[in-house]
Amino acid sequence: MKKSKIYLGIAIVAIAGFFTIAADHIDAPAVQGGTNDITDFYAFQGQNSNNLVFVANVQGLLSPTATAGAAFDENTMIEFNIDTTGDNVEDLVIQATARDGKMYFFGPAAPNQTGLNSTFLTGVTPNSVDITAYGSSAVVATNAGMSFFAGPRDDPFFFDFAQYSAIIGGTASGFNNPGSDTFAGSNVMSVVVEVPKSMIGGTGTINTWVESKRKQ
Repeated sequence: MKKSKIYLGIAIVAIAGFFTIAADHIDAPAVQGGTNDITDFYAFQGQNSNNLVFVANVQGLLSPTATAGAAFDENTMIEFNIDTTGDNVEDLVIQATARDGKMYFFGPAAPNQTGLNSTFLTGVTPNSVDITAYGSSAVVATNAGMSFFAGPRDDPFFFDFAQYSAIIGGTASGFNNPGSDTFAGSNVMSVVVEVPKSMIGGTGTINTWVESKRKQ
């Protein structure tokens, strides 16, 4: 699970280029190396300042060859959780799941239940987008002010893991400038949804986190 705090309403408008990230590449014990392993979570103000963008990346360190055969797990739900009241309990969720070459999105709406277990939202009409094939132009679907994307992307995260290991091991005192990007040339599978702030509500701080949940 990746968790961040961002600001809505007037506060966010005053912060140019606002951006938040949580990262954790292939080291969650229960999902390490699996198709539902979350590598990164990004939340930021959209190019349209009235919108928020949520990005979940899974399946890190995909080589170009591996990316060509990579696919979203149809038994996994990607769930973006949004807490608008500051109690660290999700008030709204956006759920995404793959099926037959498409990614289906439900919400934002109040969850059927809170906590670690989830069921798909009921009483809402899902949106969908064709999953972009590796090497193809990005396919983006739009509806009711929202935008949707799912497919492989170059891993945007930068980290010099070798130098980090040297620092931890006591053989180096700091990072190099420039460093060496461990993730250069590798890809991830991305799920992206952009929503109007009016669908989120609130005028102050929200907490947001993402989870991947396998069908039981």
